[in-house]
Amino acid sequence: MNFKKINAFLHLWLGLGSGLIVFIVSITGCIYVFEKEIRSLYEPWQYVKPQQQAFLLPTQLSSLAQAQMGGVKPNSIRYGQKDEAVTVSNFNRKKGLSIVVFMDPYTGKVIHTEKKNRKSNSDFFRFILNGHRALWLPYPIGRPIVGAAVLIFVLLLLSGIILWWPKKWIRSIRDKSFKIKWNASFKRKNYDLHNVLGFYTFLVLLIISLTGLVYSYKWYSKSLYWLSSGGKSMKEFKRATSDTTATGTFKPTDIDRLYSSIVATDKTENILVSLPEKPADAIGFVVYLKAGTLYKTNRYNFDQLSLKPITDGSPFSGKYEDATAADKLRRMNYDLHIGAIWGIPTKILAFLASLISASLPVTGFIIWYGKKFKKKKKTGKVPESTKKAVPVVPKVKPAAKELVY
Repeated sequence: MNFKKINAFLHLWLGLGSGLIVFIVSITGCIYVFEKEIRSLYEPWQYVKPQQQAFLLPTQLSSLAQAQMGGVKPNSIRYGQKDEAVTVSNFNRKKGLSIVVFMDPYTGKVIHTEKKNRKSNSDFFRFILNGHRALWLPYPIGRPIVGAAVLIFVLLLLSGIILWWPKKWIRSIRDKSFKIKWNASFKRKNYDLHNVLGFYTFLVLLIISLTGLVYSYKWYSKSLYWLSSGGKSMKEFKRATSDTTATGTFKPTDIDRLYSSIVATDKTENILVSLPEKPADAIGFVVYLKAGTLYKTNRYNFDQLSLKPITDGSPFSGKYEDATAADKLRRMNYDLHIGAIWGIPTKILAFLASLISASLPVTGFIIWYGKKFKKKKKTGKVPESTKKAVPVVPKVKPAAKELVY
């Protein structure tokens, strides 16, 4: 068996084996691309009327929101654009539960309060995300299955481009490779949809798949960083911690002073503030320098007593402008994965590519089924009803020989 046959064999059976999972992961990813834009259509509490005045300070918003949270203390405050509501939240990582209070950042008026559970499917986009990440199975079971399917899909993309590659670059073959023959039979159109659309989305789907594998396998994540950094090891992200041996008293107003200083320095109010709950917790700030993305950020952590800067040395720590090329690439991973890297144009591209990705297992199955069915039809027995009647010729006795006297 030569390389071409082995490649075709692997493409067929790997595709049949992972097709359903690839379809689910692709279609849910396709829907999730525009999660923020779709939510804005039916969640009016996300927005406020912009005003020409500064936002309220973190401690002011925290104290006003706490009354709406049943006595639970907030552990984060998310400031958005001037026309966006601020969210004050308490997220319990162990239980996966969160309480989110939407407030007017100028007046502190509570607009909406909601409780979320990461383990439930009550919210539509949480349902979609659970399907995308774990096929609606428990995460310890579903995530490894999804990771394996995505890894197989990368092999399918590579084997598919090898199968697509024209033997000769003459005009007739080029037309078959780059164009869909819409006026042809269903079988031919289905083949073109699989073959041609697979080629046009190859690069985008490869990027989406490779960036998705970062969340599935630590060995892959570390290897990718090692390659992009020229052989450097990646330090894992860890929550910054304060010095618990130091003496002193935590002052909530210190958060306000740090917040005001960062706003004045980074020239933006689009900030996530992490509030300390325990003596070991640090005061954290994530400054979003480009709206709608997560990669272009400055991240600061301070000891809650001494207010000294803390860094963990991971690719996500510190200022964006000071990050290495490998660190910037790692920061871009999520935005590349969902197509948010250059805003709406790349989101549309990711949406269309994911939609085509969901169609590939379907068109591929139809191609395989058509060939198998045709083969059986050719080699199978002819039904009795289709047999032609063969006329029965009566036997005739040979004539007696004449006797010669």
